[in-house]
Amino acid sequence: MVSAVFHNPLDASTPVHRSEARSATHLIATPAHQAEARGLNDMKTPTEIATIAPTAMAVVKPSRDWSFVWQNILPPFLGLGLLAVIWEMVSLGTGASIPSPKDTFWQAVQIFSDPFYSKGPNDQGVGWNVLSSLKRVAMGFGLAAVVGIPVGFMIGRFSFLSRMFNPLISLMRPVSPLAWLPIGLLVFKGANPAAIWTIFICSIWPMIINTAVGVQRVPQDYMNVARVLNLSEWKIVTKILFPAVLPYMLTGVRLAVGTAWLVIVAAEMLTGGVGIGFWVWDEWNNLNVKNIIIAIFVIGIVGLMLEYALIKLATAFTFEEVKN
Repeated sequence: MVSAVFHNPLDASTPVHRSEARSATHLIATPAHQAEARGLNDMKTPTEIATIAPTAMAVVKPSRDWSFVWQNILPPFLGLGLLAVIWEMVSLGTGASIPSPKDTFWQAVQIFSDPFYSKGPNDQGVGWNVLSSLKRVAMGFGLAAVVGIPVGFMIGRFSFLSRMFNPLISLMRPVSPLAWLPIGLLVFKGANPAAIWTIFICSIWPMIINTAVGVQRVPQDYMNVARVLNLSEWKIVTKILFPAVLPYMLTGVRLAVGTAWLVIVAAEMLTGGVGIGFWVWDEWNNLNVKNIIIAIFVIGIVGLMLEYALIKLATAFTFEEVKN
């Protein structure tokens, strides 16, 4: 058998065997040459390389991005934890006057285990009280929307009406909501209509003001095109003004709902009946501070849900300009 030979790199005229050449290479070659030699000896076939590559790629995993947790999840929990710590400190400092978060939590579990019980007109669960308050808010707010949005369109559309109603709006808007309640009791002769009237008169101003501002900010080019096309006033309102004013109008609606939910609690404290405000006042008369704190959280959660729903509605109808 003929053995393969290599030329010695030191003497080209002297042939050497493969094993000798390998030994000479390990002895004489530099570390770089040794690494190259090892690479040639350990080289895999294309099939082996194709088999190893997916495994090598699977080992390298991208690091997890925790920015969402740090920026969106952790801060609310820290805020709630800070509230609980301050609450606990106040509870310890006042003795038995303010219940601790733990005692209030177990009281809330007991209350919400049966929120819709009814033992008479003045003894009903928290669920019925919240629904009664929402019903009054819906009626007062609905009447305010029916009146306020068209008035806002007219004030924004016609400068004469704007100059006519601006002093009245500036005079009536800062009046406290509870100042309107005796007027409602005097006119409507009932607590429930008086509460609805109070919600109506306090929630109408944001809708009027925001709708009028939206109409006044419609580009004049739109109105010039409508004048050239000789469009009727109805088409101007429905085809031009309404789509352009809708984001402003929904902002006014959101502010009005927040105002209405604030007003109903104070109005029900004075008028009585069934409602979350009356429930707070009744628990105060019974010196049940735990239920008062629970009612505060219920009022805040319901208001937050209303706010969130209207923000989503406003976002759905808000159109951003596309920048080239």
